[in-house]
Amino acid sequence: MNFKENTPAERLYNGIIKENPTFVIVLGMCPTLAVTTSAINGLGMGLSTTVVLALSNLFISALRNIIPDKVRIPAFIVVIASFVTMTELILKGYIPALYAALGLYIPLIVVNCIILGRAEAYASKFGLVPSLFDGIGMGLGFTFGLCCLGAVRELLGSGQLFGIQVLSLSWFTPITIFIMAPGAFLVLAFLVAIMNIVRKRMEAKGKPLAAPAGCMSGDCQGCGFSASCTGKSDVTGGDGAGKEAVG
Repeated sequence: MNFKENTPAERLYNGIIKENPTFVIVLGMCPTLAVTTSAINGLGMGLSTTVVLALSNLFISALRNIIPDKVRIPAFIVVIASFVTMTELILKGYIPALYAALGLYIPLIVVNCIILGRAEAYASKFGLVPSLFDGIGMGLGFTFGLCCLGAVRELLGSGQLFGIQVLSLSWFTPITIFIMAPGAFLVLAFLVAIMNIVRKRMEAKGKPLAAPAGCMSGDCQGCGFSASCTGKSDVTGGDGAGKEAVG
């Protein structure tokens, strides 16, 4: 993917709309499906991930010329794990109810492919401010996706929204399957379908929302990064010369 060092506003737009992790790139599906039984859980997980994304991007960008290329992935994971631990302890100390609701999925932020993907694809190659806003944008996009999914599931499954009863149980019968595991897949499928319809309409107007995204979509031929990638096909270097990926 040929990233550009965009303005902060462009990085925010890319993360929330153009390259939304949930509805466009479809990353981080484990917490997306597991914790979105309510909108407040989705908001909590999304904001926690946003904090880790922003701080990790900022720190990795600052160290990008110091970290040796051969150990960059372990170094990135150490940085990410440090910020996840800090976030976990803050939630446990100050928001115990949310910490209990999210449970195991807070420490699992360490292996969320969105965070490591942004560290490798953007923060390790660009400056502090663009990397910070890239992390914020992708985090807010992830939060938006989780909130939408959680809100629909909570509304249909219990008639509530952010814990407030908005549909009277005198005439509304909760569809409990939507707050169960199958409901997560159903709602996600419908929301992704809606996003695809929006994308096609935008493309018809000459305003595509997203292009092939290299490592993010498995499009190795469209990748413009180094040959140290563990992709399964040839990658094209920035000078246009094909380089064999190391599998």
